[in-house]
Amino acid sequence: MRPRPHLFRDRAAHDHSLVTYIELFFDLVFVFAITQLSHRLLSHLTPDGALKTILLFLPVWWVWIYTSWTTNWLDPERANVRLMLILMMLGGLALAIAIPDAFGADGLLFAASYIAMQLFRSLYMVWASRGVNDARARNFVRVSFYFMLSGPFWLWGALVDAGLRTILWAVAIVIEYAGPMVFFRMPFLGRSTGADWDISGGHMAERCALFIIIALGEAVLVTGATYASLPHDGPTTAAFVASFVGSATLWWIYFDIGAKRASSMISASDNVGFIARNAYTYLHMPIVAGIIVIAVADAKMLAAPAAVSDRIYLMSACGGPILFLFGNQMFKWVTSDQRYPPLSHFVGNILLLAVAVAGYFGHWQTLTVGLLTTVSLIFAAQWEWFSLHGGWQRWAPWIGTLFGRAP
Repeated sequence: MRPRPHLFRDRAAHDHSLVTYIELFFDLVFVFAITQLSHRLLSHLTPDGALKTILLFLPVWWVWIYTSWTTNWLDPERANVRLMLILMMLGGLALAIAIPDAFGADGLLFAASYIAMQLFRSLYMVWASRGVNDARARNFVRVSFYFMLSGPFWLWGALVDAGLRTILWAVAIVIEYAGPMVFFRMPFLGRSTGADWDISGGHMAERCALFIIIALGEAVLVTGATYASLPHDGPTTAAFVASFVGSATLWWIYFDIGAKRASSMISASDNVGFIARNAYTYLHMPIVAGIIVIAVADAKMLAAPAAVSDRIYLMSACGGPILFLFGNQMFKWVTSDQRYPPLSHFVGNILLLAVAVAGYFGHWQTLTVGLLTTVSLIFAAQWEWFSLHGGWQRWAPWIGTLFGRAP
């Protein structure tokens, strides 16, 4: 029997591989990237600016999640793997630096650093797996093939004007995001199978949970930095408190129910690759994007709490929480045995839509809208908590009876 290679983790089926310090160090680069994305959106808060920020967010997420898959197999305690991750961090810094002017003079820096990171890591996995786990090596040849297909569009887009760049980069993103959906099918090598993605489900769940913490931390940093530079009067302080309570509620919604239950489910599953693809690779994108948009809305509310809400502000103040609740709703649904998505999240999104409509026609102040979006999130969080933790029975038995739960 071929001896186990020194580059891969040693684990049995359903083991929970620990997240290492170098992985957390790698994630710090993406604190910077997320900050750059939120600042870019804040300074380009228009439909065109939002579209371009989305086109930048998707590759940032893609390079992070693919690296998380890779370190699920590789042992980051090995010097060779650590060096690979440190080089990836250098590329990630270049990627983040290019974000503010990626549709201008820094387009080539963004595109070149991104495709270099994706190909370098994927080909590294081919090299590390060859002769050790040939199925995994073939799998990452397929993955590399899709990055080779998208690479010319990234580089071509970086060399043309911003309008055509948007189209070409969108094509590149479609190619890459289609890869997992078609199991990386390619000529001669066919397609991957679920067995090729024999990851540690607990490790993937923990990695994504930590990324949510990073995104929430970035939102708190934006709130604190903005408030520190403003006069601490009544409206500004109220906006600051609403923003912080909103961030705490986002944490509650994700971590109280979804994160723990999903980790337990994926750790025990025999189809861990399929669950990880749907629940973590794809469904965490609206969750993270929602947090970024909420941070932008909070910054605008803090800067001018008495200003009348315009359409763009309402789209960010209500659209961010809607994205976050939708992502959590789908994530919790696919990682549970529930027949339907959580009703509390539906109700929360209905309330947020009502706030957006009323705020637009009522010409509400940004502080009023911010307070009501926070209340909507709290309502959704507490509805779910009471329903799943037996709170209805403890607090008011007759309410539990109304919701079909015996007192």
